[in-house]
Amino acid sequence: MRRVCFLLKVRVDRLDEYRERHASVWPEMREALRKAGWGNYSLFLREDGLLVGYLETEDLDAARAAMAETEVNARWQAEMAPFFEDLDGRRPDEGFVPLEEIFHLD
Repeated sequence: MRRVCFLLKVRVDRLDEYRERHASVWPEMREALRKAGWGNYSLFLREDGLLVGYLETEDLDAARAAMAETEVNARWQAEMAPFFEDLDGRRPDEGFVPLEEIFHLD
């Protein structure tokens, strides 16, 4: 199982709304993530908008590709894109770059 951590930047003026949206993620989005192999998925948000994501998956490329094929993900990403900075026209799920894991205490 691969552990994946990534960073994104949420617009400071949209933090409250971003929190609200994630307090009630659509059930069909949750199910799609599970089916696509996004396990133990968490998001952490700092007051300056730094968003840290963490997930565990067998194959990140396959998990991302599986989500990209779903209609619910297309809708979710379209609604979430305006919340983020520096995506350069990409969707949020395309705009994150995994961080290198350099230590893990098992």
